[in-house]
Amino acid sequence: MRHLVSVRSAVLRPVVVGSVVALALLAGCSSSGSSAPVGAAGSTNPAIDPSLTAAPRASFAPTTITVLAHDSFAVSKDVLAAFTARTGITVKLVTDGDAGVVVNKAILTAGNPEGDVLFGVDNTLLSRALAANMFAPYRSAAFASVRSELQALATGNAVTPVDYGDVCINLDDRYFAAHALTPPKTLDDLTDPKYRDLLVVENPATSSPGLAFLLATVARYGDAGWEGYWGKLKANGVTVANGWTEAYEGEFTAGGKGGKRPIVVSYASSPPAEIVYATDPKPAKPSTSVMTDGCFRQVEFAGVLKGTQHEEAARAFIDFLLSQPFQRDEPFSMFVYPAVVGTPLPDLFVKFAAQPTAPLTVSPAEITAHREAWLDAWTTALAP
Repeated sequence: MRHLVSVRSAVLRPVVVGSVVALALLAGCSSSGSSAPVGAAGSTNPAIDPSLTAAPRASFAPTTITVLAHDSFAVSKDVLAAFTARTGITVKLVTDGDAGVVVNKAILTAGNPEGDVLFGVDNTLLSRALAANMFAPYRSAAFASVRSELQALATGNAVTPVDYGDVCINLDDRYFAAHALTPPKTLDDLTDPKYRDLLVVENPATSSPGLAFLLATVARYGDAGWEGYWGKLKANGVTVANGWTEAYEGEFTAGGKGGKRPIVVSYASSPPAEIVYATDPKPAKPSTSVMTDGCFRQVEFAGVLKGTQHEEAARAFIDFLLSQPFQRDEPFSMFVYPAVVGTPLPDLFVKFAAQPTAPLTVSPAEITAHREAWLDAWTTALAP
């Protein structure tokens, strides 16, 4: 999840994954440095067909593939080591900033790629990537086990949904209790004068969650209303940070650095992350909660890059991303939800991560068509 990019960016630079040191670096965001403990996700999950989630086949001569990813990509060391041991495929991971930067560079090298697989193109960037014709067609046998609503976004065979998460308003529960103030429950509430000067958001031009929140307001209020909504937020004292780190860690009252705003744009999975990264003794429950109205769903995809010299090995890596070892590992390695139906979740996710029942969405094609105009209009709406 992007909300831990400040931790990951310090360790996730070009490395060859295969040595113990490199694998330890990749596990730098896991609470234990190994696969996270997995708890039951509830009785509503259907059984998983083992044939759809089996590990990739082990028929490769020793091969190295390059995976291009954003700075937040992480996987526990034993999960990736098992993939290498089974297949003979060593993974060289190259990260270079956020998803937008990675996708833009891949577009510029379409057909002559700098890697074999791209991980992390999300639904806000997907149409641009598909228009560049940068992916080689591939449909994993495990695709049928992916949640149907995520399958619907993967038009054609170019990309594979791997995970999803929701950008939501997060609240500092202790602040609201100490000030005897009822927390906001809806996007409309954020314009109420009683929450004046309490909200911090990220710049949508420089931040993935910032863009997601802007898209949430477009989806909720439509072309005729979203700019007016931002005008109301401005009048109510909203402040804008460049990115998640500045907003959550710097401005948010629960961010640990003396921030003064108890309402922040973050993720539905931020509360369990608070516990995972807390120093001992860990709290029994998080001090933050999620406002589930107005959340925007982000879906991440991976694809085989057209022009790769290792297409079969790249396909095996896509299979690996949908395998149970990787899918089970995602919640505590990247703080996202697994794409494969029925994947058990860690207990902390079951207890404390929010899953909005009606997240807001905007189609990838509409985002591509209007992104720049929306950003320009947002800048005008927030101008001094």
